[in-house]
Order: sequence, then C-alpha cells, then structure tokens
Amino acid sequence: MKTSDFYYNLPQELIAQTPLKERSKSRMMVLDKVTGEVMHKSFENILEYLNEGDTIVLNNTRVIPARLYGSRQDKEEKIEILLTKQLENDMWEVLVKPGKKAKIGTTILFGGGLLKAEVIDILEEGERIVKFTYEGIFNEILDKLGTMPLPPYITEKLEEKERYQTVYSKINGSAAAPTAGLHFTQEILKKIEEKKVNIVYVTLHVGIGTFRPVKVDTIENHKMHTEHFIISKKAAETINETKKRGNKVLCVGTTSCRVVESASDENGTLHEMEGDTSIFIYPGYKFKVVDNLLTNFHLPESTLLMLVSALSSREIILNAYNEAVKERYRFFSFGDCMYIK
Repeated sequence: MKTSDFYYNLPQELIAQTPLKERSKSRMMVLDKVTGEVMHKSFENILEYLNEGDTIVLNNTRVIPARLYGSRQDKEEKIEILLTKQLENDMWEVLVKPGKKAKIGTTILFGGGLLKAEVIDILEEGERIVKFTYEGIFNEILDKLGTMPLPPYITEKLEEKERYQTVYSKINGSAAAPTAGLHFTQEILKKIEEKKVNIVYVTLHVGIGTFRPVKVDTIENHKMHTEHFIISKKAAETINETKKRGNKVLCVGTTSCRVVESASDENGTLHEMEGDTSIFIYPGYKFKVVDNLLTNFHLPESTLLMLVSALSSREIILNAYNEAVKERYRFFSFGDCMYIK
C-alpha cells in the first residue's frame, strides 16, 4: 500500500492548540467499523458502549519533562535535546537540534552545569546516545530544568502541565502523552467501575516514533520504532477471561492496542510480559485481542492512522475523517476522540 493512500486534507484551524476546560466534554465520533455508520456523541456517552464484564485497557505511562535547553560546554551555542528512550546507567536516546552541533564527544550543559550530557554515539536515523552526569536525583533535576515535550503542531503555551497527563498516569518514561486517555476523569472511571466493567492498566512509554513521519512511498518498507512496554499477570489474566466469556476488550489509545497485540500469542492469549515492541499494524493485520478502540484523530499518512484503518478499513476511516473535518471536530493531541465499535 502507498503512504499517500492515507492522506486526507485537514484545515490548520482544526488542530486543537489547547485542552478543553473540562476533560470529559470532548466530542466523540462513534464509528461502526463494519458498516461505516457514524454518530456524533460526547465523550461522556462512553458508558453507553460498555457492558458488565467488558474490559477497558488504559496506558498508565507518565510524560516526563523531556525537552531540555542547553549549550555546548566549549561554546555559547544553544542546543535543544528531547529525551526519547531511557537505556541504562544514565544513558538515553535523544533527538538533538541542531544535530550538527552534537558530534561524538560533545558535552552539553543544562542549568549552568547542574546537568551534563556527553554524546556517546550517533544512530542511523540521526538520534544521539548521551550519558548524563549530575549530583542528586535525575528526575528531580529534570523536573527543575525540563519542559513538557508538546508535539510540534501545538504552538500555544500549556498553562497547566498536568493537562498533558492522564488522570491515571503513574510510571515515568514517555516523550508524549497517550492522548486518547486525556478525556477521562476520576468521576468517569468510578462510573465505569460501578457498571462492573473491568479496568486494567498496561504501560507503554511513548517514544521517538511519535515525532517521526513515514518517509517511504510504500508502507510495508517503513521501519517502525521500538517502545518499551509492560503488561502484568493480573492484566493479562483479566483480558483473557474477558475474551473467554465473549465480552469486549476496549483499548484506550493506539499505545494500549500495541501492548496487548504484542503480548498475545497466535491464539490470542495474553501473557505477562516486559520488553520492547516494534509492532507495525496496518490494513491486512488480523487483530487477536482488541475488539473496540477509543482513539483521537491522527495525522495524515501516519502509522497511527494506518493502525485504526486496520481495525476497520482505509475507506471507512477516511470517510469518517472527512466527516469529522466537515463537522469541525478538533484534531490531534488536545482534540476530540473517535470510538470504533
């Protein structure tokens, strides 16, 4: 399939620049993945689509203040880095801007030397491996010096840092939020539990792929990024029991979807697991676990748009996106959502 097959025209003014005042007041397009029928609802209507015994899967990753501004140790040249993946022993995979200023052996200072990063290696796609040195606790220093890594299409300042976190975020490690979860409130989570719907948490730390476009003409040639994930024994067992009963598994976001599809065997049975996944889901993929998906609206020609197309069809998804444009939905991270049933 061609990357251009997943293009749609999006007016710039429909890209949401700020979160709504109330998380749960977003609009929700409900899409029948088989017939293509579309209904326009509010996110608060999500309870109507959940039945006792169903399971909802949430990604509890937490966004770190991953963008750092510093300068080279030997010169007063400004350098920006974005932490994308923690490796080990204070080693991180990062994006650097401008890259030409960050050759192997270069030392970058942040906060007047409170934090130092030495470039250890340069990877194939241009990312750097850096080793940090500091006095104290890394996360505390990062909280002090770092800023929230909002996507490049958001140009307005975020007034409240927590609005780029889900209310159930717990485990630090992401370079971007699992944005489908931004619509949830503690009140809605409580109502879901009261309806005797299972809530399970998995972890996938959103990494570099969020910032990387598909650069090949044929999607099968695209090299997917890897992201670290964790699924507990309890979460796996709950999902397996749900499937055995004939109930539905709803994944909130493409990240949760990628976890459960990565951790399942050929029979669709989930296992406790921790590791890295580079699963690339596009039309033709046969889902083993996911029945329904709650997701935001994604960028044209993106791997995320390809994933949601696999759950339905490219034609149905693009028709729904064109309807969303026509109805003036808000797009991307701080935008509205789509429930694919």
